[in-house]
Amino acid sequence: MSNAPVHYPWYKKEDTDAFFALFQNNIANFVIIAISMLGMGFPAEIVYGQVLPGAAVAVMAGNFYYAWSAARLARQENRADVTALSYGISTPVMFVFLFGVLLPAKTLTGDAELAWKVAVAACLISGAIEMLVSLIGGWVQRNLPRPAMLGAVAGVALTFIAGEMLFKTLEIPMIGLLVLAITIVGLVARVSMPFRLPASLFAILIGTALAYLTGAADSSKFSDAFTHLGFYPLLPNLAWYEGLGLLFTSLLALMTVILPITLYNAIETMNNVEAMSAAGDRYSVRECQAVDGAGTLLGALFGGVFPTTVYIATVGSKWMGAGRGYSLLNGAVYGLATMFGLIAFIAALIPVAVVAPILVFVGMSMIATAFNSNHARYYPAVALAMLPYFANYLMTRFSRGAPQVLEGISPAISALGQGAMFTAILLGAMTAAVIDRQFRQATAFALVAAGLSFVGLMHAPKLAWYAAPDFVHGYLLMALFFAWYIWRGEQPAVSASPSTGND
Repeated sequence: MSNAPVHYPWYKKEDTDAFFALFQNNIANFVIIAISMLGMGFPAEIVYGQVLPGAAVAVMAGNFYYAWSAARLARQENRADVTALSYGISTPVMFVFLFGVLLPAKTLTGDAELAWKVAVAACLISGAIEMLVSLIGGWVQRNLPRPAMLGAVAGVALTFIAGEMLFKTLEIPMIGLLVLAITIVGLVARVSMPFRLPASLFAILIGTALAYLTGAADSSKFSDAFTHLGFYPLLPNLAWYEGLGLLFTSLLALMTVILPITLYNAIETMNNVEAMSAAGDRYSVRECQAVDGAGTLLGALFGGVFPTTVYIATVGSKWMGAGRGYSLLNGAVYGLATMFGLIAFIAALIPVAVVAPILVFVGMSMIATAFNSNHARYYPAVALAMLPYFANYLMTRFSRGAPQVLEGISPAISALGQGAMFTAILLGAMTAAVIDRQFRQATAFALVAAGLSFVGLMHAPKLAWYAAPDFVHGYLLMALFFAWYIWRGEQPAVSASPSTGND
């Protein structure tokens, strides 16, 4: 006799915690986009009337789709504890499009509107490329060791999420430490909050109130936020059409930025889906990459210029016990907030130090998942895969303003930070393969690393032939060393458990 179908709720208490975590991640990106583009000289009518509405359309579509996908998985497996995938703008990809596409286009054309149209076309192409990449996404996932993929995710979590957000937490210690305590008690230890409020909501209410009562919050920014209130309809446009003409003529060089960052975006989606698989919810990588590409393409049709992806914070939502409601709410709120110009208003209302501890928890959960979902023998592979992101963090934070500082520490920082996602995965994959005595796999991964270094996807600032010769030679020597063990007849470890994404 079959079990009765379980009830999968539209919304539950735990969705509130996950909503605030995802909402803060996305709103931080939206605010950075607005501030950066206004600072570059893009008019407010393009930023608030085109770019942010376009991004909101993509965020809405993706969040609604993944809420539906979670319900489908819940029905298939008859489980009520399925968590929807988070969806939003990848922070590294956002910075690349800001300063690698928008800024050069603005500089070369001298026209903000033309530069925006070029970026829209670049976003459209990026979405189309990711949809094509999805055709091989499942094969790539099956053939990459899980320690490598999750180690790369954990590297991002440690540096850009948990680490950076801990810095933000301590910018106002009295507020940040209290909110951090609430987060640890409510989200880590799962102890109930006063009045049975969700931990994140309680933390934001208490932290925000205390910030204004003590004068720690900058109230002057609050009044400035009202200047952007208005009505910005979500309407498609043909900016992409004119932008394609410019992109494939005078600005063709921008394709050397678009291609590698799109591959990065596709791999980020794959890693984050794998992390959710390790946490208990198995989604199709191929489907998710196709959906992310379609969402990016849809956003471009509405004037957006930033690719979207399965968000790295998804595992944190799983740890919070969220379902699909947080995803539905996030999509709806972003649509409404963007339409009425509320993004700047909301960002001004809540101090960063109040929400940062919640994101510290998200980073913590992702790092823990990388280790918990792998056998202890693979911990070295996970750890090595995390390390390139230390270089990537330093490079992205200091190379523009203080390159001499990086050179003073080590000339290798910039080279290691360029293409860190590829480097992290391949170094972790080589290590996992060697642990299993799979030297054929290790040799293949080393050869792939040499190939990516040759074309500039790793260890080089741009695409070029023979872009990083020293690294090409180094990886070829690694391949030869691993191949020697193949020639010697070294047998795979009998007791090794599978380390790929299928285990």
